[in-house]
Amino acid sequence: MSLLWSRIKNLLIHSGGKAMSMMKAAVFIEPGRIELVDKPIPDVGPNDALVRITTTTICGTDVHILKGEYPVARGLTVGHEPVGIIEKLGSNVQGYQEGQRVIAGAICPSFSSYASQDGYPAQDGGCSCHGYKPMGGWRFGNSIDGTQAEYVLVPDAQGNLAPVPDGLSDEQVLMCPDIMSTGFAGAEAANIRIGDVVAVFAQGPIGLCATAGAKLRGASCIIVVDGVEQRLEIARKMGADITLNFNQVDVVAEILRLTGGRGVDASIEALGLQSTFENALRVLKPGGTLSSLGVYSSDLTIPLGAFHAGLGDNKIVTSLCPGGKERMRRLINVVASGRIDLSPLVTHEYALDDIVAAYDLFAHQRDGVLKVAIRPFA
Repeated sequence: MSLLWSRIKNLLIHSGGKAMSMMKAAVFIEPGRIELVDKPIPDVGPNDALVRITTTTICGTDVHILKGEYPVARGLTVGHEPVGIIEKLGSNVQGYQEGQRVIAGAICPSFSSYASQDGYPAQDGGCSCHGYKPMGGWRFGNSIDGTQAEYVLVPDAQGNLAPVPDGLSDEQVLMCPDIMSTGFAGAEAANIRIGDVVAVFAQGPIGLCATAGAKLRGASCIIVVDGVEQRLEIARKMGADITLNFNQVDVVAEILRLTGGRGVDASIEALGLQSTFENALRVLKPGGTLSSLGVYSSDLTIPLGAFHAGLGDNKIVTSLCPGGKERMRRLINVVASGRIDLSPLVTHEYALDDIVAAYDLFAHQRDGVLKVAIRPFA
């Protein structure tokens, strides 16, 4: 039935049908409720591309939306990690063709804003007459309809679509739009140098990618912290040298012992809790960098001692995952080279029809879930 419905909709798209050109989409209803509804398939503007989603996923940020911890408009389609096939191209979009497999970054900037031209495209805040806001480049599932649907409209497609090579599966590139880009950004922002000792706090999907990124950046010793043995085992495959279970050891004391009291050159916080942020700060050497990737849902406080009263020459940096076709091309190249395989992070698979159940699983972190593949046309 779903295949028949897909063919009918495709015919309607290409024939200009309006009355029945509908799609299924997961939308935010109210805090605690994301539901599957029917919505019109978007019209394609001259700079847009309509992408038929073959695989997407649920992110921790989507759970913040579900809980009402991050506000979005009611009725907005959520999700921001698209892998799919170009269904229709706007008249201004060059260098792509309908039927081509593509991804688009979770961050899809216009590249025309002040922030973009100042070197921070993820902070693309839109029209200056309305002011700028942080995270403005994050549009899918934030300010425009997102990817947990049968189709998504990609704005500024010329700068945001990246082709997927035929030899790579959806699962292999599924982490590129957000999780891989974010984790790698954490390692890049930490300014890791060859031979550095790095601590990564939390080994969820982003933390695992940060661990892989630290390895690629040349860290000689990567110490990772989590409370789930399964994740610590995956971390070892991603490049971790030492794994610490916070249920079994005082991780701050152990990291300081392992470094001879010196502290780590860089720490990466990948969870978004006061406790992990504070621990990441406490294990830093003087002059070290704390790279913060967590999405925080309440105010942070900086402990005086760990911050050396502001005199420790430490840096605290934050990152929002870089987007755009060049960033996606580079990440796809890393995957294609075989230097990293993130497909094991996909632990569960659901049809879009069952997305409410997928959210329940992911939000409550049951059954060893890391990432859930959502198949709209399964």
